[in-house]
Amino acid sequence: MARVTADLGSTYSDAVVVVAVAGIVVVVCLVALGMVGLHWYVWRRLVRDTTARGSVGRRVGTGVIVAGPLLLIGAFVAERAEAPFLLTRIISWPGYLWGALFVYLVLWLLAGELVRPFFRRWIARADTLAAQVEPELVPATGNAMPDRPDLPDRPAPVSRRLFVSRAVSGAAGLAAVATVGYGAHGVLAGPRVERLAVPLANLPRAGHGYRIAVVSDIHLGPILGRGFAERVVDTINGTQPDLIAVVGDLVDGSVEHLRSAVEPLSRLRARHGAYFVTGNHEYFAGAEQWIEHVQDLGLRLLANSRTELPHFDLAGVNDMQGESIGQGPDFAAALGDRDPARTAVLLAHQPVQIHDAVEFGVDLQLSGHTHGGQIWPGNLLAGLANPTVAGLERYGDTQLYVTRGAGAWGPPVRIGAPSDITVIELASKQT
Repeated sequence: MARVTADLGSTYSDAVVVVAVAGIVVVVCLVALGMVGLHWYVWRRLVRDTTARGSVGRRVGTGVIVAGPLLLIGAFVAERAEAPFLLTRIISWPGYLWGALFVYLVLWLLAGELVRPFFRRWIARADTLAAQVEPELVPATGNAMPDRPDLPDRPAPVSRRLFVSRAVSGAAGLAAVATVGYGAHGVLAGPRVERLAVPLANLPRAGHGYRIAVVSDIHLGPILGRGFAERVVDTINGTQPDLIAVVGDLVDGSVEHLRSAVEPLSRLRARHGAYFVTGNHEYFAGAEQWIEHVQDLGLRLLANSRTELPHFDLAGVNDMQGESIGQGPDFAAALGDRDPARTAVLLAHQPVQIHDAVEFGVDLQLSGHTHGGQIWPGNLLAGLANPTVAGLERYGDTQLYVTRGAGAWGPPVRIGAPSDITVIELASKQT
């Protein structure tokens, strides 16, 4: 009987796995079909409807719209497969930029669909009025005008449909390029500084005004390199903080490839030092090597651990992705035996870890991960997976602050979610 039960349990488990895999396959296929359909829509509006069959413009446009997604897929695969770093960099720039451009081509072209009918009616009305006022090109005798070989042939007029297609698609294309260009400039110029005062009930009066520079999601890798790291370090040091909190997703790549890019982090300066907790991307890039290397750079690791500072306890937990290698978050190890009378500030990469923070009586959790959505309307999708996308919110007696991050993942573009480094100034409620 026991054997039959075990066999049934094994069969049930196998069936669950098969169903799960089939579900994933279905979702992947639907997403792939959706992306193909959207690319066809972009090709139709930008290329087919605006160029002649067999023309150079149609061939070039088709080539760009075919090459763009292939480069995007290639960049993603090269990064995950640890391809030669130079090759990854060459592919990543055009590939990821196409990803951002494609999003806004679709959005602007869809907006163009709303004005297209009104544009056509306006052109038709203008043609009607022109026909009514145009003088007859026939002499009073009723005979047709003689041929004038000395006059050049007039070019064939552009059809109303073609004119509208070119005008609407051209405007959408320019708007998409301008949007992505603006977003890329915002990232490459470096993050801006946000300042926020956070009152804490248990913070002693002596800790009032203590400043923590919070930086997350720098994402040094094939696109953002050493120059970007130097801008981030200069910006942080310029705030003259008491403490620096690096809240995960520092890199997208191995120590071997990014050793030079991260070297400027060794120049971070604060009265009580710089602390680091892992993000999910560290576990995609060799977390154990990075954990060792960031400490070589002078950052102090908080791996499910805590340190006592003059006015509060500073704790840090590993990212949830660490569970893939048996190094997941352990709130009990970081916070279980602390003095509850002391203020606790927790560094945790993902905002969803707030629920454990509330359970362990944390006063303030500092997180990143969301990028604030990075590319609008990505904030709407980020809101589905995170309790807070950006800014300060309260959960019970615990406050959660989520920075939008300093860098960018994938396309070096931010729209509606500017990058930031936040200086949190702790405020005591005690008199």
